[in-house]
Formats: sequence, structure tokens, C-alpha cells
Amino acid sequence: MFNQVASTALSRTETFNLAALSLACFAVLVRTLDGDGEPLVASLALSGLAFAACYATIRWLGPTFIKAGLKGRDMSKVNNSHDLPECMGAICAIVYILVIIVFIPFPFYKDIVVATSGGGNRDVVMNVEFVEKGRLLHKFPHSKLASFLSAIISLQSITLLGIGDDLFDIRWRHKFFIPAFASIPLLIIYFVDFGVTSIVLPTFLQPYVGRELFDLGILYYLYMAFFCIFSPNSINILAGINGIEVSQSIVIALLLVFNDALYLFTPYPHPATDSHLFSLFFLLPFLGVSFALLCHNWYPARVFVGDTYCYFAGMVFVVVSILGHFSKTLILLLLPQIFNFVYSVPQLFGLVPCPRHRLPHFNARTGLLEPSVTTWEKDKQPHPVIAQVLRLLARFKLLAMKEDADGAIQETSNFTILNLWLVWRGPRREDVLAMEITLMQTLVGLFGLFVRHKLALLIFREDNWSIRSAV
Repeated sequence: MFNQVASTALSRTETFNLAALSLACFAVLVRTLDGDGEPLVASLALSGLAFAACYATIRWLGPTFIKAGLKGRDMSKVNNSHDLPECMGAICAIVYILVIIVFIPFPFYKDIVVATSGGGNRDVVMNVEFVEKGRLLHKFPHSKLASFLSAIISLQSITLLGIGDDLFDIRWRHKFFIPAFASIPLLIIYFVDFGVTSIVLPTFLQPYVGRELFDLGILYYLYMAFFCIFSPNSINILAGINGIEVSQSIVIALLLVFNDALYLFTPYPHPATDSHLFSLFFLLPFLGVSFALLCHNWYPARVFVGDTYCYFAGMVFVVVSILGHFSKTLILLLLPQIFNFVYSVPQLFGLVPCPRHRLPHFNARTGLLEPSVTTWEKDKQPHPVIAQVLRLLARFKLLAMKEDADGAIQETSNFTILNLWLVWRGPRREDVLAMEITLMQTLVGLFGLFVRHKLALLIFREDNWSIRSAV
């Protein structure tokens, strides 16, 4: 039963705090309408409401998910006889989408008032004197609204596909391409409204190519499609312990918010301001629902997030980076996920046997997590070339391996960054492992931003944070 872990009812303190937060956020939201809309303030207020709604809904709907069969047991606990609700990331995604839809009028508030008669009367013919005062219907930013709506459609699509995966447990080789379908609206809008497929070449290549920009053409769309596939799956692969999926997503989102702030708080009007405001409008509510989920999923977890959250989180990052035009920055923030994917390739592509779940092994005697292993039978040894590679990885401490007296491989640790971290650091308590991985993600992300805005000047003429840049 769900109430074996925690009551489904909110405590009096929780109820008071959530009600106070909701009332404060609602008051701020109403206040923004008295001015010019103030979309960033409205987004912050809606993020607070999203946190409150998500926190309460997760608690209330836990038993309902269990009755529907969306449940599982925490294999990394001594007492794991009770079921925990799974797929709770679907609640976060649904609350998030509803909040984003409610937010739509705020970033276009000024445009609605200026470009129409105030009530959306798009067929009204304006006199010349009104044109001079700026009431111009044709100046309404339809392209910006189209980008906003395409992002919502992509997020709705990935949520539906993620729920389908949680319900039907789709095989990895099939669900790997799920995000590609959700990215179609995003790529179409990018093609129609932007169509920029050129990249800036490093300064040391420009003399040989004879130009500063190089047009990739259709290859740029293939790059974005691959990016749409990789980002959600990379969050999904780095999973297996309480809180790790949500905490890594929160760190990435906070670093993206920090990157956006660099462009907003400048002494001059930066040309990329609108793109980074667009990013903030999507990231702030995401942080709201993610913090609410983390409160329930952190060690010891009372709920499981499911694949839906991983796909949804990864697609949020894809949406803001592609439509905000900073996909290279996101790549630098995803370096741990990229390493985890590359490190997992031997098992993902069948070179080494891959068990259904590769989460770290829980030692019930010590209460610590240890690297989980793949066992090798005496008569089913790896190919000699693969065996040599495994021994080489073990020599460089990139793998834990056990051999018998005859040199036959008995077991090797599974190829995930969580197991590798345990190989390096030794057995760890689950929450300690999650905190260390989260700290590593934070430090690598901060270094990525440093590379993006400082070291990039070593191979590029200027960074787009520079006042000289126009992109």
C-alpha cells in the first residue's frame, strides 16, 4: 500500500505552505495584468503554481496509479515488500503543459493590445492615424507564436509517447526513436521561420575553406533530428537510483537558466534577448514541476518517475536549445550523458551481454550499492578481440573484471556511469551516490559554460555573448 511509505493526504504544514505559495503566486499573476503583462514575472508565478499543483497531485494520485498497475518495488532497499507508484513523471508533464498553455497570453500581451483593437478583432480596418500610433495588426509576432505552439505540440507528443512506453514497456531498440516523431513539429517550424543551416567555422579552418560560414544544408536538420533523439534517451539511460533522473535534469535546467541570464542582464540590448526569454519561459515551469517530483523521488523514494519524465525533460531541453539557437551550449551541459552513452555502447549494441536493468547492485548486508555485473559462462566467453578490450579497460580502472585461474572472464561490471563511479569510489549509500553524481553534473556543466563563453574565443573570432556579435 502507498500509505506504508507515506500518507496520501497532505499534512497540515504542507497544506498551509502550498496554499500560501499558491495565493502569493496568484496575486503576482493578477498584478502583472495591471501593467504590460510582464511575462517573466508571470512565468515565475506560474512556476510556483505548477510546483504546488504537482506536489499535491503526486501525493493524491499515488494509490490510483498503483490500482491501475503502474507500480514497482525499490530493489535497493532492505524492506521492499511494498509497491510504489510508477510513471509519476506523467503528472509533471501534464501539469507543465497546462501551465505553459495558460501562459500563452502573457508573452504576447503587448502585441495583442498594440496589434489589434484590444479584443482580438483581427478584421478591423485601422485608419491612418491609428497606424501612426502603432496599432499594427501585421506586426503581431506570428512566427514567435508559431514557435511557442510547435514547442507545446512537441512536448505533448513526447508525453503521450512516454506514457505509452510506461504502459506497454516498449523494447529499447524501438523506443530509441520515439523522440524523433515528437520533434517533427519543432523541425518544421524551424525550417519555415528560421531555415538557418550555416555554422561558424573555427578561425584555423577559415583560411583553408575561404569563408567564415559553412552551409550544412540538410545535414543540419539531420543533426537536429539526432539531437532530438539523443537528449531524451540520454536522460533515460542515466537512471537507476532514487532521484538521479530528476536531479540531473534540474541541474541542466538551472545551468541553462544561468546561461540565459547572462544574455538578459547586460548593459546593452543584446540581439539574443528574445531567444533566451523564450528559453526561460519554458525552463522556469519545468523547474517548478521537477522540484515537486524530486521531493517525492529523492532517497528514500516514495514514487518512481517512469520513462515519461525522462523523455519529457530531454525534449524540454531540445525545445529551448533549438528554438533558442544554443544547441552547442546544451551539448556541453550534456557531457556526462554523452560519456554515459558512449561508455554504454558495448552493451547497447550487443557486443557485451546487456541485462534488462543495469542499476547498481544493492548489498543487503552492508546497505550499500556496489557495481552490478554481467556474468560469463566458461563456454560462452567474449570474442578474443572484445576480451582484450575488456582487459584493457580493467587495467585503466574503467571496468571491474574477475577472472578465474585459467584466465577466463567470470564477470564484468555493467557499462553505466553509475557502476563506473562505484568502481572508482567504492561502495556507496544510494543517496550519497546520487549526490556525488549530481555534484559531478554541476561541475562539468559549469566548466562547459566556461568553455562556451571563454575558451571558445581561442578558436572563434567572438562569442555570441560579446557586444560585437549580432547573432
